[in-house]
Amino acid sequence: MDHNIRIYVNSSEELLQVPSNMTLLQMLREKLALTGTKNGCSAGECGACTVLLNGEPVNSCMVLAVECNESKVLTVEGLSHDGRLDFMQQALINSGGVQCGFCTPGILISAKALLDRNPNPNDADIREALLGNLCRCTGYLRVIEAVKAASKVWRQ
Repeated sequence: MDHNIRIYVNSSEELLQVPSNMTLLQMLREKLALTGTKNGCSAGECGACTVLLNGEPVNSCMVLAVECNESKVLTVEGLSHDGRLDFMQQALINSGGVQCGFCTPGILISAKALLDRNPNPNDADIREALLGNLCRCTGYLRVIEAVKAASKVWRQ
């Protein structure tokens, strides 16, 4: 069965028809061509598909699109503005916290959620905020450094 939904993705209103079993991740990638959000595990374990749903980080592979009617979603594509990278994106690049890049979108969204609620996180806060984001390449140290650097910009 298909459902009509209204969803606000990266500040853009979208009117979509989605099947009952389509996940938010599938909707973003297949209906809206927002492929920055990655499908890593389809089980809510890796965090590659993390988006902000009404300001809260969620694994989009675990949320049905139909549940998102009248919701606001922020994806990694919504971080940059006017062709300029967000300060968190730039901090991750500057710190060398990007390697293969597969986990990067989820990490960026999780870091944004952290900085939205805590603009001055310590290492433990950052580690806790990134618990749901698995990375096989970086070892996380440079990612943590990037979040700390971004928090300095965030507070300005």
